[in-house]
Amino acid sequence: MSTAQRRLFRELTDLIDKTVMTETLDGRSFVGTLVGVDPETLTICLADVKDKEGKTIHRVFLNGKTVSRILTVEKPFDLKALAERLEKVFPTMVDTSNIDKGFIWVMGKIKVTEKGVVEGSGPAAERVKRIYDLFVSETKG
Repeated sequence: MSTAQRRLFRELTDLIDKTVMTETLDGRSFVGTLVGVDPETLTICLADVKDKEGKTIHRVFLNGKTVSRILTVEKPFDLKALAERLEKVFPTMVDTSNIDKGFIWVMGKIKVTEKGVVEGSGPAAERVKRIYDLFVSETKG
């Protein structure tokens, strides 16, 4: 697999658990949560779907050959901007080498993702959580 193919697939898998709009070659469209992707066929599975008419469908599986477009509905989480914010409070203690994997380390022991502090405890972790919460509240919408 080429670097470009890996990047494309990573972009698609980064949309897992996010709301997307899909359009098919025959003009149908669906909005739902992307819950699965087959890397070979690019067949996708959407959950809690609404179609053009507003009908709710529990699950939709779309063959990759029939999908014309996948559009993101949610604004992506800006982990880099969060890291910059944390760097102001924890200078030289924010490790962004894993940002492409979806997380950053603070002080080498506090792991932060778009979901918040997922590893670490104590006063420093609580401070990181407060900064994360403030960042999320300021960037929503």
